[in-house]
Amino acid sequence: MTSPSPVRADLASPLRCFLVEDSAVIRQNLIATLEELLAVQMVGTAEDERGALEWLRTGAECDLMIVDIFLRQGTGLEVLRQARQLRPETRLVVLTNFATADMRKRCAQLGADQVFDKSAELEELLAYCEELSNSKPLAQP
Repeated sequence: MTSPSPVRADLASPLRCFLVEDSAVIRQNLIATLEELLAVQMVGTAEDERGALEWLRTGAECDLMIVDIFLRQGTGLEVLRQARQLRPETRLVVLTNFATADMRKRCAQLGADQVFDKSAELEELLAYCEELSNSKPLAQP
């Protein structure tokens, strides 16, 4: 596997991303990685279902939501369900330690575009985000 190539921020319009993750360490590391390697702008985070759903209802825009399934309070499954209804244009990605075949199927049924395993598919997540970022229209000067 190869690492995503850095994208020059002046050539791409940043991919606006919202992250739902209850682990502060994972949240910080993922944000740092996405913002350093890709043209990603983190527009917000939530550590539980309630925080994510409150943010979804604000009307703030994002291109991509990355959602963990098992949260301290609530679940990412409900976040997925409501995000698909409230934000049909937003790409929904699940990043979980429980990426079993059954969980992948359930996430797809709820509207997830992709499911990635935290322990084995981080490179694939980065490649997916890079692809989304590269396909986004260029920023207007």
